[in-house]
Parts: sequence; C-alpha cells; structure tokens
Amino acid sequence: MTLTARPDAPRAPDIARPEQTGAAHDRVYRALRGQIMHGELTPGQSLTLRGIGKSFGVSMTPAREAVRRLVAEGALSLSASGRVSTPALSNERIEELATLRALLEPELASRALPRAHFALIDRLEAINASVSQMVGRHDATGYLRTNLEFHRTLYLRAQAPAILAMAETVWLQLGPTMRALYARLRRTDPPQHHRLILAALKAGDEPGLRLAVRADVTQGLRMLKG
Repeated sequence: MTLTARPDAPRAPDIARPEQTGAAHDRVYRALRGQIMHGELTPGQSLTLRGIGKSFGVSMTPAREAVRRLVAEGALSLSASGRVSTPALSNERIEELATLRALLEPELASRALPRAHFALIDRLEAINASVSQMVGRHDATGYLRTNLEFHRTLYLRAQAPAILAMAETVWLQLGPTMRALYARLRRTDPPQHHRLILAALKAGDEPGLRLAVRADVTQGLRMLKG
C-alpha cells in the first residue's frame, strides 16, 4: 500500500541541498577571487561576511566558506577579532612575491616555448593589443585582467599545472598591490617587455624569453618598495 500525505498536511521546511550550498560557495569564491586578482579591491580594504553575502545574493554560510578558502590562499587576511581584509603588503613581502614570480614564470615560459605555434603568438598579440587599449583608457582593472590573460595564455602551453597554480596564487596575493602600482606609475604605454616576449617566442630564443619574462614580472613590483 502506498502512503501519500494529506493535502492539508504541513510541508517540511525547505532545506538547501549540500550541492546547492557548494555551488553557491564556489560561485562566490570564484567571483571574489577574480575581483581580488584583478585589483578591484584596494590594499587593506575591509570586508564583512554580511556584505559579501548581500553582494552575491547568498547566505552567510557560502560567504564564510569562500572567505575561508581565500584566507588559506593568502588573498585575504583574518585578524584575531574576526576582521577580514585584503592584505597590505610590506616591502619584504613584495620582494618575496616578486622573487617567486621571477622563479616561476620564466620556467613556465621556457616550458611553453616548444609549443608556441603561430596561432598562440597571434593570440598573444591580440591580447597585447587589448592591454594597450586598457592603458589608453586608464582602466586599471581592465589592464590587470588583460595583462594576466597574456601571461596565463602563454603559460597554459607549458602543460605544468602545478607550477601555474603556484603562480596564480602569487598573482592573487598581489592583486590589490598591483592596482596601487598602476596608480603610482600613471602608465601611458603598454608594457615594453611584452614585445620582447613576443619577439623571443617568434625567434625561439629561450634565454631571451626567460630574461624578458623575468624583467616584465619584477620591474614594476620593485618600484613599490621604499
């Protein structure tokens, strides 16, 4: 015999399924991660779980889980009092992260070089044109986004996901600081080292490629010190 609920029986309260909560948490994490990496938040900017939840239309639980992941990656800081903020990097920390970029990214570029076919170079040139447009518009977040897209597009050809993941974690920690750097430099020209990177790729020049990438990823950061 099959039992059915009476029409007038009270309904059980709606409970979010675990996969729904997980999807919400992942959506908030990815969106907030992108904002931090692309410099949409300033160094030392305070955040609240309530504010994050309201911005993304989620409850406190997905917001808390997203923040927890970003704190673990060094993209956000959590004080003993529970205050959440983007990191304000010291000179020593900037130097450390610049050193990591100088180690990781030339290696990724070197590994990508044997797979740098003409279609990839054409794609990089198109992205670099977008970088130039963002510079012309004085669009800081657009500049950071397209600049990272240039590097990521090249590094994906390295087929070294563990190294790339480490590089992206460094980018994430540097995002707000890079925004501050852009404002200080008042850049009017696209990065000159991108042209050197493209030239080295076309020539198959591995030492030149390493040198151009290292200069590109460290020169600006070290201007922040002092």
